[in-house]
Amino acid sequence: MTLSIFATISPRPEHRDAVEQALRVMVERSRAEPGNLRYDLFIREGEVLAFDLFELYADEAAVEAHRQSAHYQAYRAATADWLASPTQVRLARPLDVAPFD
Repeated sequence: MTLSIFATISPRPEHRDAVEQALRVMVERSRAEPGNLRYDLFIREGEVLAFDLFELYADEAAVEAHRQSAHYQAYRAATADWLASPTQVRLARPLDVAPFD
């Protein structure tokens, strides 16, 4: 069964561009992972500076493989001091999802 992850990343204002660049690399590499079905990056509009990720994986093993990947570990190490708060991660299982291509 598929597993969704919704993650919110809040960079420090002075590191906004560096965090965005690091996330764009993560998007490219994560989309190539076996078991990754979607990996979409959003930026919030308005007063709050935040990026949102929507991730969709084939199963829990694919999520764990992502978390153990070299590019994920490198992202975490590079951005550790660039974030205003810890990344918020919410896991969800689909109840009623439209088909996607």
